[in-house]
Amino acid sequence: MSTIASGSGDGRFGPSLSAIMGERRQLTNLAYRLLGSLADAEDVVQETYARWYAMSPQRQEAIESPGGWLTTVASRICLDLLGSARARRESYVGAWIPEPLPDRMEWVAGMSDGATADPVDRVTLDESVSMAFLVVLEAMTPAERVAFVLHDVFRYSFAEVAEMVGRSPEACRQLASSARRRIRASQTPAPPAGRQAGVVRDFKQAWEAKDIDALVGLLDPGATMIADGGGLVRTVLRPIQGGDRIARYLVEIAGWAPGLTILERTVNGQPGLVAQHDGVTVTVAAFDVAGDRITNIWAVRNPEKLRPWTAGHSASAGERSTT
Repeated sequence: MSTIASGSGDGRFGPSLSAIMGERRQLTNLAYRLLGSLADAEDVVQETYARWYAMSPQRQEAIESPGGWLTTVASRICLDLLGSARARRESYVGAWIPEPLPDRMEWVAGMSDGATADPVDRVTLDESVSMAFLVVLEAMTPAERVAFVLHDVFRYSFAEVAEMVGRSPEACRQLASSARRRIRASQTPAPPAGRQAGVVRDFKQAWEAKDIDALVGLLDPGATMIADGGGLVRTVLRPIQGGDRIARYLVEIAGWAPGLTILERTVNGQPGLVAQHDGVTVTVAAFDVAGDRITNIWAVRNPEKLRPWTAGHSASAGERSTT
């Protein structure tokens, strides 16, 4: 697994503004992976900085590693949020899917002149933010998720993780090991990126043609499709199981919205699709591909989770339509 450089390093720096704000990307990357929500990650980072600046200059100066302090605080806030999120999601309408992220260059291309960089520009897109990976993280306990992400993704030692989450190093080691088993049990060998993109492209073309047979041929017989509308837009509330059922449902959708435009996009670093209606992004779909077939589709329709795909983004997207 590729990793993101840890902010804990050996170098030391004083609590200057540039050093403190230089940790923002690290904190955003961490919080997004822990929470699966860019909006919540932003809130965590803001709260972390608020706590830093609430301290007196003397207390700030006394902190040996400001980066380590910020990471510890952000991790603990995330741990608390993960605990409360389980209760909130019990009342969530339909399935909850992590918030999808566009490719950085696609986002920048869609921004207006003079616009400031969005937090999405601070999230490193690697396999630890693929939708398949984030969905597995969702199945973990909060403690498993935090220990695993801090150690296996961000490469903090178990001693550091223990200090951040308030458990013993051995307990953190066991939590990460349990999380690792979950990851191994869910993962299948991923095909090369080019093959993945080809399968998704063929799927797009079959969907546009309303070709049920072609769609069925591209879907694993045991494929699953999960949609997230958050109760704000029309969508299925439960997973659709089976390639044939998924194919028929997708063709039905095409009949409901004849003006739908399907675009090939990078979703969380992987080949995906975006559906637009009248130039507005209404669905972002991520895929899990095994061999030459799609095993999972995650379709995010909740407009509150499509913010990075809408503001200033649809204009450039329309120019790249292949329909």
